[in-house]
Amino acid sequence: MNRFTIPRDIYFGENALETLESLEGKKAVLVIGGGSVKENGNLDKIQSHLAKANIETKVIEGITEEPSTQLVQDHLGTLNEYEPDWIIGIGGGSPMDAAKAMWIFYERPNLSFEDAMQPFNLPGLRTKAKFIGIPTTSGTASEISNLSVITDSETGVKHPLADFELTPDLAVIDPVMVESMPQKVIAYSGMDAVTHSIEAYVAKPRTTFTDSLAIEALETLDEHLLSSYKGNQESREKVHYAQAMAGMAFANAVLGNVHSMAHKSGPTFEVPHGCANGIYLPYVIQFNRSVVGDRFAKMAKRLELKGDTEGQLVDSLIEWVRELNREMGVPNTLKEFGVSEDLFKEHVDQMAKNAMDDPCTGTNPRETSEEEMKKLFEAAYYGKEVTF
Repeated sequence: MNRFTIPRDIYFGENALETLESLEGKKAVLVIGGGSVKENGNLDKIQSHLAKANIETKVIEGITEEPSTQLVQDHLGTLNEYEPDWIIGIGGGSPMDAAKAMWIFYERPNLSFEDAMQPFNLPGLRTKAKFIGIPTTSGTASEISNLSVITDSETGVKHPLADFELTPDLAVIDPVMVESMPQKVIAYSGMDAVTHSIEAYVAKPRTTFTDSLAIEALETLDEHLLSSYKGNQESREKVHYAQAMAGMAFANAVLGNVHSMAHKSGPTFEVPHGCANGIYLPYVIQFNRSVVGDRFAKMAKRLELKGDTEGQLVDSLIEWVRELNREMGVPNTLKEFGVSEDLFKEHVDQMAKNAMDDPCTGTNPRETSEEEMKKLFEAAYYGKEVTF
């Protein structure tokens, strides 16, 4: 039996934020990142809409780094004291992932992080509060997904917390929130969305429902991501919706080795998540082509890439990803990103070992050994073709 879960309601389009005026409740904690959402006036808009619903607000701000267990603990006191009935994550992946993790331990204060790490094993939430996601970037789809990626402060290792209980109650996808995104954020978040589309389309738990969303999202990204990067606001709106569609796909089909590798190497080398995905994606496609080459070829055909045979089409898809990276200033190797060879060699064995424990490795279409995971990291560092 399969399951497909997305937020109860998804409001999107111009003035979607106005739906906040219809909420029922008394208090909301708003979790935000840096100062941009305040400077561009969008935080004021959100608070104004909530005020019309007679909902008081308190802001937790400064979630500019990928969230850690210590950060979550540091802010739990605010939630426990304020006792909100809504928790609203506003931002990219970091603020929303942090907000979801705070929600877990606000609801379940006796739950350990180790217990929360067990995939799809969370106790019920919503005994105290419901959750809303409002994205300010176009890639993570945290407003859609059942995931929260948190770094263990003691080990420095990222762990995805995954459970359908973490699916937000409400997603508000308003294009006004992404009008002023910096180019680098557009590039990195865009490659995150591209990776979500491709990995969800080939992941082991994929279904007819996830397939349709993943491939439609990928086609939209093909048509609009570069245009959005170059400043076209209509394309930026299209990308904002496409990343949510990709989020619906991966939240139910899960992902693969690209994300396992990004989760375990990002903190070590300080590579932003979307950038890491853009680097690793071509190498993982090469690795997986022996078992899902037909799926990659279908994607290439949908994008009208060159090729008469399955092999030619897969090669075209790989080159399409690399060309997207080049066009948007995303490196195609870890070495190009600036990771020193000594630092890479120091950590590659442990990263490969940690990646094997990541839940996304279990849903990668091709079974992967620790030795093969290490070889994938090496290929992505040096820019070697994956032939194993």
